[in-house]
Amino acid sequence: MASGGGMGGGHGCKISMLWNWNTINSCFIASSWKINSQGQFAGSCIGVLLLAMSMELLRRSVKEYDRFLITKARRQREEEQQNIQNQGGGSGNMAPPHGKQQQGERGYRPTIGEQAIRALLHTVNFILAYFVMLLAMYYNGYIILCIFLGSFLGSAFFHWEPLGLGSQTTATGDATFCCG
Repeated sequence: MASGGGMGGGHGCKISMLWNWNTINSCFIASSWKINSQGQFAGSCIGVLLLAMSMELLRRSVKEYDRFLITKARRQREEEQQNIQNQGGGSGNMAPPHGKQQQGERGYRPTIGEQAIRALLHTVNFILAYFVMLLAMYYNGYIILCIFLGSFLGSAFFHWEPLGLGSQTTATGDATFCCG
């Protein structure tokens, strides 16, 4: 079977489905990701740490994009209301112009293009999370510690935002409105 004592299929890879601290001859994801030196393993650990951090950056980017869309929608609504008042229709009972999204109590429904960007960001984040899960399934203690540390550092750097007294932050509030 494998010359490395694992389930590597003849490539000399140490692959264990049990908790391990293997470094040299370890393989991750594919046999082409084989660790031949301590430097390669250190580089892999740094890469995994950065991968976990990038997931947190992407999660923050999704929140910021939603915040951008909401701010844009509020500005558009204020401009429409201002135009209505300037035209002498100060009663505010006029219906929104044809083709405009309703932005009342139910929130703002993104356009198809905006939703496509949101879906793309979600998909990229899902892909990154899937690769992190695959890496964790190698049960390598060093790699798992790098995932945890990357998640911690990513959250510390990218989710550090002011906490308003009496108002919700993006962490406590629902950033999106679905299905209504």
